[in-house]
Amino acid sequence: MFGYRVPAPDQAMLISGGRRGLAGAPFRVVTGHGAFVLQIFRKVRFLTLAMCEAEVAETCVTKQGIALTARAVIAFKVGNDTESIVNAGQRFLSDQDQMSVLTGRIFAGHLRAIIGSMTVEEIVTERQKLATEVLDTSKAEMAKIGLIVDSLQIQSIDDGDTGYIAAMSAPHRAAIQRQAQIAQAQATQAAVEAEQQSARKQAEYARETAVVKAQYTAEVDRAQAQAAQAGPLAQAHAQQEVLTAQTELAQRAAELREQQLVAEVVKPAEAEAERIRVLALAEAERMKIQAEAAASHDRVALDRMLIDQLPQIVKEAAGGLAGANVNVLNGADGLGEIAAGLVGQGLTIMDSVRRGLGAPQGRGEQDGEPAGLT
Repeated sequence: MFGYRVPAPDQAMLISGGRRGLAGAPFRVVTGHGAFVLQIFRKVRFLTLAMCEAEVAETCVTKQGIALTARAVIAFKVGNDTESIVNAGQRFLSDQDQMSVLTGRIFAGHLRAIIGSMTVEEIVTERQKLATEVLDTSKAEMAKIGLIVDSLQIQSIDDGDTGYIAAMSAPHRAAIQRQAQIAQAQATQAAVEAEQQSARKQAEYARETAVVKAQYTAEVDRAQAQAAQAGPLAQAHAQQEVLTAQTELAQRAAELREQQLVAEVVKPAEAEAERIRVLALAEAERMKIQAEAAASHDRVALDRMLIDQLPQIVKEAAGGLAGANVNVLNGADGLGEIAAGLVGQGLTIMDSVRRGLGAPQGRGEQDGEPAGLT
């Protein structure tokens, strides 16, 4: 007998048959929670609280007498408060689809009244003002039936075949077309200028490219010419260096040959000449000694023997130079010094022989024997 009933989140549960609701309402309103219901003694109905929609397409006459067709969409719902639910439940609980129909009719009337107080220019240019005035004028009437309007959108306003709106927009279209033509002309001019600028830049680039290419070509030709001349120049330099080296080598060979000739021809000739001079000096010295020996009576035999031996001594000493490779640093003076040394050695030998024979000679002289005789 007892049943617990719970309304949906977008519904209001209306319980009738028991105690009256708020402010003498014929039913009790339950939202957001459930309630126990005696099914035999109570009756439960549900009222939607969801969003509903109504469309309006109404022909209205403006303040200027011009007929306009206005189309609008109204979004509405039952209010969430108990009073609005009670008002809507008493009017629409048995046929809730009538809420959209009645709302559309209410707004159609208010839309005709508001449009009739406005000009076409105001309606076209101030469409939001039209929607606001329609909402304000319908708010109180909608509240009486428990409905609230969330939004009103004016979808379109059409003057049919009169062409008033088109004529009204003609100056603007002309201005817009003029501005569009000006903008197009400016864009075309800018495009032409950009194209000309691009052509100039391309020409400048081509000219710079040609100049750089010519410079590169000249540098390449110059480098190739230098490279072509480098081989002969290098060969000429190499030949010149070879000739210089050969000249230096020839000079050194001539100097070496000259030194060889001096060593092989001049030096032996000078040595031979010096030997002859030394022999001549020795011969002169021998003749001198013979002369002196001829004047002496006591040493005739000894002096003659020494005189006879001196040339042989000098000859032997000088003969030793004939086969010797003597390097004389000071030329003929050096040879003279060598020869004088040989003669001096010969005389020294002779004096040594004399001294060695002096003691026996003295004894012989004392004994009355001639010197040098044994």
